[in-house]
Amino acid sequence: MRIAAICAVALATMGVTSPDAHAVIERMAQRNPALRTYTARVHVNVHMLSFPYFSPQLDGTTYYRRPETYEVVFDRMPSYARGFSRLFNDVGSPLAWERVQNVTFAGTTALAGRPTFVLRMTKKIHSDVLDHTLAYVDEASAVLVRMEWYYTNGGHISMTQGYRFENGFWVLAQQSARIDIPYVHAQAEATYGTYQTNGPVPVKGART
Repeated sequence: MRIAAICAVALATMGVTSPDAHAVIERMAQRNPALRTYTARVHVNVHMLSFPYFSPQLDGTTYYRRPETYEVVFDRMPSYARGFSRLFNDVGSPLAWERVQNVTFAGTTALAGRPTFVLRMTKKIHSDVLDHTLAYVDEASAVLVRMEWYYTNGGHISMTQGYRFENGFWVLAQQSARIDIPYVHAQAEATYGTYQTNGPVPVKGART
């Protein structure tokens, strides 16, 4: 069953009033209003489920500057694992989505029993590689809980996210990604260390 049909059924059964995509993104951006910047260390365990069956461990730093600067910079990246760097950066900042993507509201579904908004994104500049992306946003908390990337070659990547409350802010605590694209099948688990908030963000982390 297509995602649009699933969302239509969920909307009918839950009685949810449909917002537009921009309204959902605005709610996401309004979370942690006093949080201007952050940095945190991130550790990623990767398990290749197909040849060459490597299990690299990656360490890096995540940077954020309000409103839409977001980046993960890894200390070193083996050539065969460079795609994982792009994956973590592709999550991005919600306010940056509308700048580079056409974002539409695709309905409401349920994840872990919680009503969840679904946003559908396609590149404003046509991509022969990426067909579309789905972002799942918890209706009550307005946090991004899952993203899915669908590729023109039939490949699919999904990432789920978990959060914790630290120093007065809700921050990203962990991510779990499943990669199933031609010739690459892998699982990646990321954990985030202590956050340094509202301090200077290095220039190297100033990707917008």
